[in-house]
Amino acid sequence: MKTFTIQSQVTAYNQNELPADIRELVEAAKENVSHSYSPYSHFAVSAAIRLADGTIMRGTNQENCAYPSGLCAERTTLFYAHSLHPDLAVTAIAICCFSDGHFTPQPGSPCGACRQVMTEFEHIAGQPMQVILYGEEETYVFRSAADLLPLTFVPESLHC
Repeated sequence: MKTFTIQSQVTAYNQNELPADIRELVEAAKENVSHSYSPYSHFAVSAAIRLADGTIMRGTNQENCAYPSGLCAERTTLFYAHSLHPDLAVTAIAICCFSDGHFTPQPGSPCGACRQVMTEFEHIAGQPMQVILYGEEETYVFRSAADLLPLTFVPESLHC
């Protein structure tokens, strides 16, 4: 038997400490949250991504009365960006959550399906995708999507 530890490094910022590039992406996500279609959960999620050429794209969660036909903001945004710019890496993604009339105090965390999609896009690009999880009280910044999903399942995993 073998036991080992898996660690991820995260940097936590309060709002006045955010570097300009992170602040720009967070603001893009926050500005877009009103486009969420979340009449059932009343939990709006918005994502903004930065592509390798500097382009910023936005998306939101889209619910449907026939659960689970909706889609998370992270995947909506990543799939949309990849369909328009398949050759551009996503260098960063900022995610914010809005509920009860305000942004959540603590950062929301992507679901497992979104983590898997983020790590695959990161793997395809061959470079890390910075993940920014916004909260009113603090914002978490991970250097890579893989930090959120250790032991990532990647395309090469299919050929064991």
